[in-house]
This record gives sequence, structure tokens and C-alpha cells, in this order.
Amino acid sequence: MRVHVAGNVCIDTTFCLDRFPVAGETLNASAYSDGLGGKGANQALAAARTGVTVMLWAAIGNDVDSARIRAMLHNEVDTSHLTRLDLPSDRSTIVVDAAGENFIVSGVSCATAFDPLAMTEMQASIHPGDLFVVQDNLRPAVTNDCLEAARRKGARTIFNPSPLSGGQAPELDQVDYVVANRGEAAQITGCTDAALAAAAMLDRGARSAIVTLGSEGCLLLERGTTSPLTIAAPQVFAVDTSGAGDVFCGVFGGCLARDLSPVTALRIAVAASAISVTRPGTLQSCPTPAEIAALIQDIEMEPS
Repeated sequence: MRVHVAGNVCIDTTFCLDRFPVAGETLNASAYSDGLGGKGANQALAAARTGVTVMLWAAIGNDVDSARIRAMLHNEVDTSHLTRLDLPSDRSTIVVDAAGENFIVSGVSCATAFDPLAMTEMQASIHPGDLFVVQDNLRPAVTNDCLEAARRKGARTIFNPSPLSGGQAPELDQVDYVVANRGEAAQITGCTDAALAAAAMLDRGARSAIVTLGSEGCLLLERGTTSPLTIAAPQVFAVDTSGAGDVFCGVFGGCLARDLSPVTALRIAVAASAISVTRPGTLQSCPTPAEIAALIQDIEMEPS
């Protein structure tokens, strides 16, 4: 089974600070770096490192950054479906404090203009049994159309509603697995309790709801069950949490494509995201293929 990821790709600039600035304040960073990012690219690379074939459907600009993006991805992800638009490539600025917390500001002109159904052969490339993964970086109507098309072709769908479209609750009726963090789940449903939020997302149409809980792991609630399953995370020292959600979502999708059970896939995804928070950066914090292979082997051998 293949994994199709529709979403965005961008250049990330990360600044490390002791603390976040207040309004009007200028601070000097202790370190800064450029790298590849974007939730679509991050999740595609994380999925590929589980050992499955991944096709990334995203838009890049008509500028020098587009060549950098292709070069940084092509060894691991099928980049032949990147669409070049007459726009600047997308960019994100990530600010990380000494506790590993972050905030992110993005310029997303390519993602906003991109429609993979209209601009690419994505729909024809999806086969029954494939995994289709999408985030909330595309226009809401485009995201919904992509999910519907993937389900119609017989693929299982994973929707990570991040970043949330302002003022618009996402549609979930074409979603097999919705993956949201605690804050996103609360925004979508109005429920601050993660278990209640998961139940509310099922009521909105999702077949399974996964709420990530940071250092506490995640919970899974499946349609037809009455109580969620909680999967604990290993205790680690976090230095940067900015890529953890994308590692989680991508590894989960890749493990499902390997025909692992959802619970096993979640246990591996939690462990992989725990590794990622011990490293700086977004895409560069993702565990290596060898690290993920070791996690898969170890977790598959553990008693259920």
C-alpha cells in the first residue's frame, strides 16, 4: 500500500530564544537555521521512513527555493508530483524557547492556491487500500473534495486539521482517522476534555478520533466503542516540540500502510514523536529509517 500526502512544503527558518518576546520587543536569537518544512512535507518524510512508498502532492514556487525543496526531499519521497506555481515558495518562521515550546508564522501563498484534484493526476494515482493524508493547509473546500475523492477511490483517509482554518469547523464525514492535538480538538468541538472532544469528533462524522496529548501520549476513540484507549508516551527531555505532531501523523499513516493495527501504529507513532522532541527543528528532528525500524520491531514484539 502507498501513502499519498496532499499538503504544503516550505522553507523553515528557526530561531532559538531563552524566552518569547513581548509585544514591541526585539531579542537576539542564541541560534538560527534554515531547513525544509511544511506539514505536508514533514508528514510525507515521516511516513516514508517507516519503509513505505510515499507520493507528495504539493505546490512550490517559481524561485530558487523550489530547487532547494526538491533537492532536500528527493532521496526519500516521490517529488515528481510537486507542482510549480508562479508564486514565491512558502516559508515559515519558527521561534523556540528554552523550554522547547514554540510559535510559528507562515506565508502560504502556494498552499492557498493549490488544488491537487484540478492541477495534478492525484485522483487517478490513488488505488484501493492506499492511505491518503491531508492537513488543513489547503483551502477548506479543496481539502474536503480531496478526502471525498480518496474515499471514492477506496483509500483510507487521515485528516490532521492543523493549522485550523479561522472561523471554519472542518468537515469529518469523509475521514477514517482524524488526528488533532488537545487544543485543536477543543477548538473543533468546544470540549476541553480530550475524551469528550474525541466523542464529539465521532459525532461529526469521523470513524476514529485520535487526540494527541503531548508528553502524556495520545488517546484513541473508535466508532462503536464507549471509552477511549490511552497510549502513554515515554518520558524524555524536550528541546523542541515543533515537529512532533507531524512525526506522529506521518509515522501513524506509514505504519497503517504496512498493515499494522491502529493501536500498534499509534504506539510506534508516540515513540517516534518522543524521539523527535529531543532534537531541534521540524523535519530534521524526525527519527531516521533505522530508528523507526527498531521501534517497529521492538513494539511488535511487546505483549499487547
